[in-house]
Amino acid sequence: MPLDGAAVRSVCRDSVVLEGRQLCRAELDRFRKVAAAGTDMLVACTQEAPVFTEVAGEFDDAGALSFVNIRENAGWSSEAAASGPKMAALIAAAAAEPVPDYPSVSLSSDGVTLLYGNDERVIEAAQLLKDHLDVTVLIKRPEGIAPASVTDFPVVKGSIRSAKGYLGAFELAVDDYAAPHPSSRRELTFGAARNGAVSRCDILIDLSGGAPLFPASDLRDGYLRADPADPAAVLRAVLKARDLTGSFDKPRYITFNENICAHSRSKIVGCRRCLDLCPTGAIVPDGNHVSIDPHICAGCGQCAAACPTGAAAYAVPPVDASLRQLRALLGAYRLAGGKRAVVLFHDAEHGGALIDALARHGDGLPANVLPVKVNEVTQLGLEAIAAAFAYGAAAVRFLLRAKPRHDVAGLARTIALAEPILAGLGFAGARVGTVETDDPDILGSTLRAIAAMDGVAKPATFSVVGGKREVMRLALREMHAVAPTPVDVVPLPEGAPFGTIEVKVEGCTLCLSCVSACPTGALSDDPERPLLRFAEDACVQCGLCKATCPEKVISLTPQINFLAPTAMNRVIKQEEPFHCIACDAPFGVKSTVERVVAKLEGQHWMFKNSKERLDVIRMCADCRVNAMAKENFDPFAATPRPLTRTTEDYLREREQKDES
Repeated sequence: MPLDGAAVRSVCRDSVVLEGRQLCRAELDRFRKVAAAGTDMLVACTQEAPVFTEVAGEFDDAGALSFVNIRENAGWSSEAAASGPKMAALIAAAAAEPVPDYPSVSLSSDGVTLLYGNDERVIEAAQLLKDHLDVTVLIKRPEGIAPASVTDFPVVKGSIRSAKGYLGAFELAVDDYAAPHPSSRRELTFGAARNGAVSRCDILIDLSGGAPLFPASDLRDGYLRADPADPAAVLRAVLKARDLTGSFDKPRYITFNENICAHSRSKIVGCRRCLDLCPTGAIVPDGNHVSIDPHICAGCGQCAAACPTGAAAYAVPPVDASLRQLRALLGAYRLAGGKRAVVLFHDAEHGGALIDALARHGDGLPANVLPVKVNEVTQLGLEAIAAAFAYGAAAVRFLLRAKPRHDVAGLARTIALAEPILAGLGFAGARVGTVETDDPDILGSTLRAIAAMDGVAKPATFSVVGGKREVMRLALREMHAVAPTPVDVVPLPEGAPFGTIEVKVEGCTLCLSCVSACPTGALSDDPERPLLRFAEDACVQCGLCKATCPEKVISLTPQINFLAPTAMNRVIKQEEPFHCIACDAPFGVKSTVERVVAKLEGQHWMFKNSKERLDVIRMCADCRVNAMAKENFDPFAATPRPLTRTTEDYLREREQKDES
């Protein structure tokens, strides 16, 4: 493949660029010389990474070593001659933004394994595992199964009603459970069955052929499922199970800040975006917020992409690190002379393999398609799309499986949210979309069929640091600033994390229950006077204010207002306070106090013909207590009730009557 050293040098001005033809073999001494000097090195070859790592290990003071793929991603292409800017961009991005460390969670398995099936085939699978794991077999219909001459592992009958847990901590509820009689002769016979038995295991192998025991079952660590009629699939499950003993570190994909979660307040549910999108059931309600089980979380990232407040944020890597890499990639591509960049987000397992196959057996990626590898495509939110176009991308595509392993509704919502914003800012055409295929040739033809479109005339160069919500706001503002035809307000579809509220002012009593429910401070009051204010930039459209309002006068209007960050808080309603008739201190809302007095005066038996009781309502809290204590009356008192007559009263009256 041709190497464009000039393009690479134009974007890597602070580095020494060494070109070669066969650095891993004939020219390996050139690499060894640089490694011996203790210099940090970025090698544009991933295939021979083990060779370079081994050579660098010969020197105690060798510098940091990292790798980037410019062959399958760029050079192996029918457009290789035009791929110089892309190679330069890939190298610059890898050099500029190292992958940060991520937190992890530990899983521990002692190898206690339950095999679940319908017939003797599950016993055959257990025979393959008995010397490696602590095996138990659970059979749903154990008719006609001959007992073993030596009991190498327990065989019981039962049907799994429910299952929960993960590798090292599965818990199953089993119905129709029974152990076999040790005296079984021709076939296994069982004792009395019972329901609700509990079984715990580290590894669960499901050969029942029925519905999976978990949602998104392929993503549940320690749960292996195979069709019993497919011997190859059963063997793969058995071999994988043999490796599931010991301790394992799993990425903690999501960092969660419960303090800014907008799930609920006072048992009233507002936002449930993450709950609706999580494919594995790792997210559950937990009081005013939700909780995310990191042991079950499979890292799809849809909760982080959809979270309006940034309470859930992706950590592999963090969103700001991802956007800094995107900035370096697109900036270098433009600096090296590249045009009409198409950003292709893909994962390593599916997308990486597809790109590799296209490069080796097809025409490779087009020269203007910049592949960006992420852990999961569904982790990307609106901020990634906005930043890509602000940095100069002409189009964005997400590479998905033809049949995804889990629901990707979150990505569809993100694209549906981005489309009206892009159209409203003048980005005409099909700027953002998905490529759903498992065929490399279809991938190549689809990318080449993207209409030629230009990016913004003067791309942004902003750098991002901070949490998801702050990064999203910044990316949207920067995209608005460089957009072809920017407008101030763009209507958005329902469920968008931006918008305003409308209040029917005539029905609002300024009770301020909406203020206490608002999790972001978008709604606020004034301690000095009855007033309701709204800050659109802080609103996440969680709906808690609407659900909490006792008068039902609040409605949501999803939109993005690019002037909101600098706009003054909008006063929705303001009234005069009522002044205490005793001390003249302001309290409450004048119209509300007067309305309450008008309703009670002459209409309610407690206040009818009682000026003193009505005056208590017109007093502040302190004066009300003083008045009640001074006058020694109960404002809630009613007409005295007759004393209850007891048996002793009747006996006393009878004695008095007898004496008379």
